[in-house]
Amino acid sequence: MEERYVFLAEWYDPVAQLVRPYHLFYYPKDGSVEMFDVKKQQRFLKRTKYDDLHQEDLFVGNRVTVFSRQLNLIDYGNMYTANKLGSKEERTLALIKPDGGTKIGDVFELIHSSNLIVTKAKMAKLTWSQAEDFYREHQSKPFFNNLVQFLSSGPVVAMELIGEEAISMWRKLLGSVDSAAAQREAPQSLCAQFGTDGIQNVGHGSDSLAAAARELEFFFPSTIGHGPSNTAVCTDCTCCVIKPHAISEGLTGKILNSISAAGFEITALQMFNVDRANAEEFYEIYKGVTTEYPNMVTELCSGRCMALEIHGTDTPKTFREFCGPADPEIARQLRPNTLRALYGTDAVRNAVHCTDLPEDGVPEVQYFFKILDG
Repeated sequence: MEERYVFLAEWYDPVAQLVRPYHLFYYPKDGSVEMFDVKKQQRFLKRTKYDDLHQEDLFVGNRVTVFSRQLNLIDYGNMYTANKLGSKEERTLALIKPDGGTKIGDVFELIHSSNLIVTKAKMAKLTWSQAEDFYREHQSKPFFNNLVQFLSSGPVVAMELIGEEAISMWRKLLGSVDSAAAQREAPQSLCAQFGTDGIQNVGHGSDSLAAAARELEFFFPSTIGHGPSNTAVCTDCTCCVIKPHAISEGLTGKILNSISAAGFEITALQMFNVDRANAEEFYEIYKGVTTEYPNMVTELCSGRCMALEIHGTDTPKTFREFCGPADPEIARQLRPNTLRALYGTDAVRNAVHCTDLPEDGVPEVQYFFKILDG
């Protein structure tokens, strides 16, 4: 029999205000999909080729879009799928410490090249008390206060990674917690390249499944509003959103590096799964103005996106110029070094959204970091 994977998925029907369950079938041989309505016990979508869904998108907890319908993958649909795709799949916390702030793009590129997926990300500033709580297993050790002081000294970037043996893979990428030992044992590791000692060592990784569960809950709690706050300042800023297609194409690190290399300061960063209603609201000013509006909405809610607060004087104007014309083909001819020229595909899948009008910079940042993260 032809190989196929089955997931139990849920779709929120905004008209009926009901959550509807489906079985989503994916055929890796040709990338086709099929859907079965669990409640009505009938086929909802016949087998159809669908190029926008890939095998790496299929894991429990992810949100995928199939023909403009957002589906939450809540469980495996059969034992074969669970054994094939989930047997070695793990989640872990990857933390970039304050001394790794200038290396965020490099870390994202390294994660992507290692076949790990970033499913959540957030820049946060820990209080002393929060840092104590995070490192509480080291409370009796002599270096505890130094550890807490350093972790609370500046912004950190917390990420949830998912992938095959993600815990050991991320710790291997980090190298030894002692930077000197890392330089001897694994000179290409992050700690070896960018670390200073056993505390200022760029990153942290969970050391077990239990630790990963606790540490992920610390940064990404199931109860909204209970985790560390984001770092958005919401003054003298503009908004940039790395679009879902760029995230799935592994361009996040390259885009972050390009932004930093151009001299822009990223003062807040967070991944979001935007639903259609929020996407329509965010893009409302384009409704009736551009014919691309419906497709822009569909793209923004098609998967994970990353919102950035870019801080600085006159930033909305200068960053808008740095992003380039909305159509990447035009950008490549007129301004080949802009973000959309380098990483965009077409006028909708153009790598990034950026604030167009200076007066909209703060409201757009607030929409993501105050309203959606509220």
